[in-house]
Amino acid sequence: MRPFWIEQALFGAGDLAPALQGETRADVCIVGGGFTGLWTAIQAKQQAPHLDIVILESDLCGAGASGRNGGCLLTWSAKYFTLRRLFGEAEAVRLVKASEDAVGHIARFCQAHGIDAELRMDGTLYTATARAQIGSMAPVMRALDDLGIHSYSELPPEEVARRSGSARNLAGVFSPHAATVHPGKLVRGLRRVALEKGIRIYERTPMLDFVNGPPAVVRTPAGSVTAGKLVLAMNAWMASAFPRFERTIAIVSSDMVITERCPDLLHQSGLVDGVSVLDSRTFVYYYRSTVDGRLMLGKGGNTFAWRGRVAPVFDQRSPYEDQLTLALREFFPALASTPITASWNGPSDRSVTGFPFFGRFEEQGHIYYGFGYSGNGVGPSYMGGQILSSLVLDADNAWTRSPLTRGPLGRFPPEPVRYVGSIVVRNAIRRKEQAEDDGRQPWMVDRMLSKLANAAGKSDKG
Repeated sequence: MRPFWIEQALFGAGDLAPALQGETRADVCIVGGGFTGLWTAIQAKQQAPHLDIVILESDLCGAGASGRNGGCLLTWSAKYFTLRRLFGEAEAVRLVKASEDAVGHIARFCQAHGIDAELRMDGTLYTATARAQIGSMAPVMRALDDLGIHSYSELPPEEVARRSGSARNLAGVFSPHAATVHPGKLVRGLRRVALEKGIRIYERTPMLDFVNGPPAVVRTPAGSVTAGKLVLAMNAWMASAFPRFERTIAIVSSDMVITERCPDLLHQSGLVDGVSVLDSRTFVYYYRSTVDGRLMLGKGGNTFAWRGRVAPVFDQRSPYEDQLTLALREFFPALASTPITASWNGPSDRSVTGFPFFGRFEEQGHIYYGFGYSGNGVGPSYMGGQILSSLVLDADNAWTRSPLTRGPLGRFPPEPVRYVGSIVVRNAIRRKEQAEDDGRQPWMVDRMLSKLANAAGKSDKG
């Protein structure tokens, strides 16, 4: 089943790339035709136009996580404390600013190259949907303000309810450094630009295996690519392809529903622009409107994968469609009779830290990788392209010197501990947040277990 966004992006298009047939050579081979692979190829080509670059995609470009997300283009500013703990203040500040800059870079790239990705620079609202969540963003707001990074402003409760379109949001803060986008149209637009720049793309061409080399030789069902440099940009599929990465990420679903067109009802509610709205749960509810007048709502942290394998459930309608539909109608009672057009889910590659990591494969200087976006990849994948293109070009810059290039910072426990532990923690979080919704004090055990999932949350609490 193709993701809803990709189906929309492909409507009426007949520009599918061929599968690789036979042997070919290239300067750089990139495995993975999503945001990370395409941004890496485009940025490398911009800096070194002479490079011959090949992208191999097992399905269609964007059919993976890049075409299944909610289209919320966010930054790393809300995770400043974790960045500071991991990398120190100077690098944390640089990464926060770079993540904010990425929003503008993507917008300008779309404008310059005629990509109609329905990108709206209307910011984001981080809200509280229970009294226990109120003020959770205050510590990071103060820290950023002390550093001169004025990312957020607190809004009066009535303004939060008005701009979010829902009285369920009791309080909130606003950041202008965010956007919403049609992810399918963005990824297919990047694919078009890559082709126009002379980057060769082969869709429906999975990598079967490769020989390290140098040069690296990537074998596919009907051919092979011999390349001086190899980039592995497979994200959630890395763990199943390479056992050495199995414990570096946990695969967890993000599930979504989207309504039929209802522009009048959305305008009556007050949701009149492209602002994204995220609450302060560990596994957040997030929603936004679309350009054609639909409402999309999603929630992370539902289905966990055994041993990092992307199971068939990730390619089907969401098993949590009924729960998400109920949540959507609780946020927007006026949409109670609006039909749901589609539901879907996709695999999110959650790292131990909540941030992606990059490095050299087996410490070899010609094979690179990057993944682990942890549910926030639309904007940071642009930064991933900056990192991987810099590594490919042997550059000496802030990206190649960044601690993000040192590989995974921590590992999850082995199976079955990881899987069982994930379910136990998830259920504790659900009980804790239900108690908070009901105005009750959560059990102490549930509060303690919930703290283990901080890396999976959208923001730091201090």
